[in-house]
Amino acid sequence: MANTFSQIYIQVVFAVSGRANLLQQPWRNEVFKYMAGIITAKGQKSIIVNGVANHVHVLIGLSPSIVLSDLVRDIKNNSSRFINENSFLKTKFSWQEGFGSFSYGYSQIESVYKYILNQETHHSKRSFREEYLEFLHNFKVDYDEKYLFDWNEE
Repeated sequence: MANTFSQIYIQVVFAVSGRANLLQQPWRNEVFKYMAGIITAKGQKSIIVNGVANHVHVLIGLSPSIVLSDLVRDIKNNSSRFINENSFLKTKFSWQEGFGSFSYGYSQIESVYKYILNQETHHSKRSFREEYLEFLHNFKVDYDEKYLFDWNEE
């Protein structure tokens, strides 16, 4: 888009279907690199993709040329296909419906990057449920409990 200038940074968080611990090492990083490639191929800036066995955090420099929900749909659909075609699991892989998205200013990018980079350490101290509810609270996001991720195992 000529003469369009923007600076939009979005952290997207989404979970494995059923919140199952399916994103296992050593292939997890391969999936994260694949996701970063999807973001780049869509003309967006992949700043960092990382997570743990049951969920992913993606920090994106988003241009106004794409709708965020379309980008997340493409990331989830294509990465599910990638996992299934590579037979990383004995069962079919899918992502849980929905996602969280949280915006940041340029001055916050370094701290958000470090937060996402250190997911393994971070989640040794607290659950994804605690983390996600804190995001919703800190960003003053109104939500209905019935539409949150399935938390049965926590």
